[in-house]
Amino acid sequence: MTKKIRLLADTSARSDKVGKVPQAVTLAMVARAAGVSASTVSRILNGTAVVSDAKKRAINDAIDQLGFIPNPVARGLAGGRTFSVGVLTQTLDSPFYGAALRGIEESLRGTGYSPLYVSGHWDAVEESRCLHLLRSRRVDGIIVLTGGLSDQALQLCARTLPVVVTGRALKAPGLYSLLFDDFGGGRLATQHLIELGHRQIAFIAGDNAHPDSIKRHAGYRAALEAAGISYDPALVVSGAYTEDSGLEAVENLLAAGQKFTALFAANDQMAVGASLGLYRRSIGVPQHISVIGFDDAQFSAYTHPPLSTIHQPMLELGRLAAQALLQLLAGQKPTAKVPAPRLVARESTRQI
Repeated sequence: MTKKIRLLADTSARSDKVGKVPQAVTLAMVARAAGVSASTVSRILNGTAVVSDAKKRAINDAIDQLGFIPNPVARGLAGGRTFSVGVLTQTLDSPFYGAALRGIEESLRGTGYSPLYVSGHWDAVEESRCLHLLRSRRVDGIIVLTGGLSDQALQLCARTLPVVVTGRALKAPGLYSLLFDDFGGGRLATQHLIELGHRQIAFIAGDNAHPDSIKRHAGYRAALEAAGISYDPALVVSGAYTEDSGLEAVENLLAAGQKFTALFAANDQMAVGASLGLYRRSIGVPQHISVIGFDDAQFSAYTHPPLSTIHQPMLELGRLAAQALLQLLAGQKPTAKVPAPRLVARESTRQI
């Protein structure tokens, strides 16, 4: 048998020497080398065959010596699966979403499933196109990281394909949602500043089209009202969750002559941009103005000064989303729950 395997391998090698494209090793070639039927090899690869240990060893030896690589797409199509998971994110280069993507990869590793990433860029039309693209690639399920797709679009997709979505509370057959408490996080950040003695607290909001931005803003207002501090719309400016928008927002506040001793930015990237704007005006953080962000992105612990923030477990959220989808694919009911927001107090905030 070993001689036969070597002969097949040598034949492939000879075709390479004369300049021809080497013949791909097929399942039929493995079957001939192992002395079994092609269907037996197929069942072994799919884990459905009941054969002797000797036959398993012969097949594995043939696979190793011939260099056979199973085609997961062909195997999936035969079994009605492609062993791929579609992931609709917003931006691939975001430190926020990057952590979630890493968590998804970690949970899928060793399961046989591979992720396929697409970006919607917070554009509902583009997200819809991405969703159609993923379905056309016959993915087995889809993870949607927040975004602007309507609830109806997600519910419709879940009728034929398991869907896990983050950033919203939504129930439907075949769909599971993971919702982080953005309202509680916004309130927690503002309470931290209030407890440090601050009463004039500016807020850089995110895009008002984003549900998480609206809820963080609501949490900011709720904390002020609970402390008996009047809400001042003049201290609220909009950003776009980027460093540039945080820088522009704080410049607008200062240009308008607004007085504040603390600033809450709806994400860490805007907080970093705002801190740069303050630095350029020779306004010290936290000596003159305390700054707190949101998300606890990896870089926030290494800024100067290290940034106080609200921890949002994006790495874990990615892991939970992948685990929930795997449970849906297995016909099980997901049980994943997102941890509550947590204050991470660092050197960018201090007692007034």
